[in-house]
Amino acid sequence: MNKEQLRLQNPLWRKWGPYLSERQWGTVREDYSEHGEAWDYFSHDHARSRVYRWGEDGIAGISDDMQRICFAVTLWNGKDPILKERLFGLTGNEGNHGEDVKELYYYLDNTPSHAYMKHLYKYPQSEYPYADLVNTNRNRSKFEREYELLDTGIFNGSKYFDVFTEYAKNDTEDTCIRITVHNRGDETAYIALLPTLWLRNLWSFGLMNEKPSIHLETPGVAEVRHELGNYHFYFEQPGRTLMTENETNTERLYNIPNKTPFVKDAFHTAVQQQRFDWLVEKKEGSKFAPMYEFNIEPQSSITIKLRLSKQLLLSDAFDKNFDTLFEKRISEADEFYQSITETKDAERFNIQRQAFAGMLWSKQYFNIDIPKWLNGDKGQISPPESRKSGRNHQWHSLNNEDIISMPDKWEYPWYAAWDLAFHCVPLSLIDPQFAKEQLILFLREWYMHPNGQLPAYEWAFGDVNPPVHAWSCLQVYKNDKAKTGKCDIDFLERAFQKLLINFTWWVNRKDHKGNNVFEGGFLGLDNIGVFDRSSAIPGGGILEQADGTSWMAMYCLNMLEMALEISQHNPNYEDVTTKFFEHFVYIAESLNRIGENWTGSWDDEEGFFYDVLALPDGRYIPLKVRSLVGLSTMFAVLVLKKDLLGKVPDFHKRLKWFQKYREDNGQYLVIEELKDNDDILLSLVPRPRLDKLLKALVDEKEFLSPGGIRAISKLHETPYSVNINGEEFGLNYQPAEGNTNLFGGNSNWRGPVWMPMNYLLVSALQHYYDYYKDNFKLVFPSGYGNEINLQDVSKEIAKRLISVFEKDADGKRPVNGDELIYQYDPHFKNLVLFYEYFHGDNAGGVGASHQTGWTGVVAELINRVAKLENESKKKMKEEVVMERTT
Repeated sequence: MNKEQLRLQNPLWRKWGPYLSERQWGTVREDYSEHGEAWDYFSHDHARSRVYRWGEDGIAGISDDMQRICFAVTLWNGKDPILKERLFGLTGNEGNHGEDVKELYYYLDNTPSHAYMKHLYKYPQSEYPYADLVNTNRNRSKFEREYELLDTGIFNGSKYFDVFTEYAKNDTEDTCIRITVHNRGDETAYIALLPTLWLRNLWSFGLMNEKPSIHLETPGVAEVRHELGNYHFYFEQPGRTLMTENETNTERLYNIPNKTPFVKDAFHTAVQQQRFDWLVEKKEGSKFAPMYEFNIEPQSSITIKLRLSKQLLLSDAFDKNFDTLFEKRISEADEFYQSITETKDAERFNIQRQAFAGMLWSKQYFNIDIPKWLNGDKGQISPPESRKSGRNHQWHSLNNEDIISMPDKWEYPWYAAWDLAFHCVPLSLIDPQFAKEQLILFLREWYMHPNGQLPAYEWAFGDVNPPVHAWSCLQVYKNDKAKTGKCDIDFLERAFQKLLINFTWWVNRKDHKGNNVFEGGFLGLDNIGVFDRSSAIPGGGILEQADGTSWMAMYCLNMLEMALEISQHNPNYEDVTTKFFEHFVYIAESLNRIGENWTGSWDDEEGFFYDVLALPDGRYIPLKVRSLVGLSTMFAVLVLKKDLLGKVPDFHKRLKWFQKYREDNGQYLVIEELKDNDDILLSLVPRPRLDKLLKALVDEKEFLSPGGIRAISKLHETPYSVNINGEEFGLNYQPAEGNTNLFGGNSNWRGPVWMPMNYLLVSALQHYYDYYKDNFKLVFPSGYGNEINLQDVSKEIAKRLISVFEKDADGKRPVNGDELIYQYDPHFKNLVLFYEYFHGDNAGGVGASHQTGWTGVVAELINRVAKLENESKKKMKEEVVMERTT
């Protein structure tokens, strides 16, 4: 084991980490409005002056795992109207494509124990264009692109600071902090740096017996006195020190006189007015910052050093061991990631490492207690009575206070159940224990609803996301097994027991007709349908969803595979394997059903699966949108290896009996061939239909794009419409941002490439190859490419996904679109952003710019492709040797 792997054996190394949110304002947690208007109730403008109830936010910040003590970077360029204390962005109501952060920041490095972390924030030297960003975006339509910070010209001439924040832990309770500011411009520029330590305000809500405090008694040291214990904040000699309280400025916000002038935004007032006399005597409080002021010469930098430790250091806190520690932790991080990667390509390794860094920086403390949130806190104004019958009121059992992997800590600073399932796959490569804990956490009784539903996200915990939790548990188990050689059956068993409850919820709640054809609503694919699939269905019908049915077929196979794996260690699980096999067969029969007077999901003439609208009068209307909805049928695939079948004889016997029984009764069986001593393929899609689907998949005129598989076929550049009871519904191919308001309009499934769905397709193709080998080949791309097997098809799609982030011959990364600064500026060109989704024609990044979460699966794809390429080279060498020998 290397040093980082050894640290991961001790959970105390994770006590301190990058757990601050990047946006606590504008969240449902902080919303106590009558009509659930979260964006308006707690705004960015309020955030500097108003105490948060459920968490804290900051730039490049850290906190303990209960978010009681917080640290983050605060900046001022001498021109901004406010301190740069938190990231700015547009609310869902202000942006022409929904909410969007308007800052430039990058997650450069991080290790799973957070023993080393590095963050970059690019701070303009000119006044930040708050009003310009708001007004210009507000005046743009859904058909126009978003107006970004780079568009304002504020970075022209390199007139900005690069602010690097690094953390190196000396021990579990001793963190060294190094902040380096580079002036990238050609003129000397002023900057004020206020590294800020503060205590989360729980006392105002009656949640602490004794108010904690920060004391400034000795030069260069502030002492934190807290129920967590005493901590010491060491800092180099500043120009001055500032102390205040983490208390709401009621006078500014509500025109109610403050009890004390020492309120949350006091530093803003003092710095803006350049008046510090009234803070000089304040030596005790709950928010503290040493203030450093510099005039940095062109192309030069300054560094300040700080340290947060439980130890009372008797020697110099910043002696030579301080810098040596950073060198040591960086070297250990290098060693750790070299042990993880499979690629020898430096460019891909850089992409992979920044992807892992982004995933680790996206850990966040998340806290909400629904009964308290609905009813309010003692000593506070009671929430509106309507709240008790409003958003999330049916989730009384939900009480979350944990460190959770977030989709994007600014744009989506709340967990999303199916996002998390994808996060855990690459996370399991670097920290399998954390990945397992995350998956188990969401199955616990303080997350899962008593009826078995998993919470979706705070905007509507009752929304339905695709059931990918079991799939993720399996992938994490397999990755861990491959890495350690050990089978964590205890983890699988724990997950399996709770997943049974969730599976039952799906069967009971989302199959209204009891015909094994499932609904589910939007299922995470927002605007992919011609109407909102989560709202009232046109004509009063039921939408029988190809993807809802496919997800459940996949769920069956995941549960079957888990049960088969566990049964090799605990024979009692062999009985339940048959249940999931048979359920899968029933679903496959329903989806593929063909008969007189039956409108099924499959259209043989068009070679595609579609959603079907079942109307009350008995009519069935297929909604012929060629999209991921139909392609998702390929996700449900499992190869039962003959060696495995020999270890579960009762299951194998039952399987053969069930086959004969259905044949005798003229019923559909998903297994096309069942021979003794052969592998068995379980697939939702029969071979002839699979052939047609795959030809569409690899057709560049349809789904295959330079950056992966599109969400909707490019054939829909010609708009599709359908008439339902005299009302027209339709859509068209939209390769970038969407032009509808469905689900806030900030995500688009009508054309772009989405990494998680592509990941499932790449994996499914590998499974099909495992069965068919070279007996199934495709022309790739359709119409003019070479004929290759499905493993090579899988690899070629994976390479296209990776290429989104790779430099081309001109040094341009497709993800950056037309932004030339990333191509030519030496301080930008090696930075990689992991967007929410990607342009369907040119692979430019779209949507949330820091959604490393599920886009982070590219880190695993890099390893996967490297393994396949290495195996191919090895095979070629062996063939050359064999040929020479012959």
